[in-house]
Amino acid sequence: MRGNWRNRIAAVCLALGVLGGAGPVVAQEAAVLRSPVLTIDSDRLYSDSLFGKRVQNEIEAAVAVLEAENREIEAQLIEEEQQLTEKRPTMTAEEFRVLADEFDAKVQRIRVERAGKLHELAQRREQAQRLFLQSVTSVLEEIMTEAGAAVIVESRSVFLSARIIDVTSDAVARIDAEIGDGSDLEQPEK
Repeated sequence: MRGNWRNRIAAVCLALGVLGGAGPVVAQEAAVLRSPVLTIDSDRLYSDSLFGKRVQNEIEAAVAVLEAENREIEAQLIEEEQQLTEKRPTMTAEEFRVLADEFDAKVQRIRVERAGKLHELAQRREQAQRLFLQSVTSVLEEIMTEAGAAVIVESRSVFLSARIIDVTSDAVARIDAEIGDGSDLEQPEK
């Protein structure tokens, strides 16, 4: 009886073109994928997860604050530049040059500070992604074990594959169940 079952699966797989070198051997046994190779879209794994969505929302909120601050600073600098321009006729060239140089130095300092804040946000995003990957390794290993897989490869690196070996959606669902939005995990410094 057991041999018949395997023969039927082999016949179905052959009919679907997944045996005989045409692709990976895939069998469904109680809805469990069996394949030595699985694929995953790591960008989607992160961005579709509750963790990734939370981090993205936090980063977007921080960027919005930074942009509002930038607009306010820009308005202040425009006003300061206008005042400097209005004072110019009442000053000597040397006096004006000192004030203009101070203003330019201030603008450069502000640019460096603002660029630093953007860099901090980029680092925060990268740290969150590293934390995410560290936190989901056990889930991915579990999926590999259940599938009898030896490897999970990035789906964008695969030229052609059966869609059934892409485990991204399953992994996202399991990760969400395991770590939720990750807000209780040790967060990287902000």
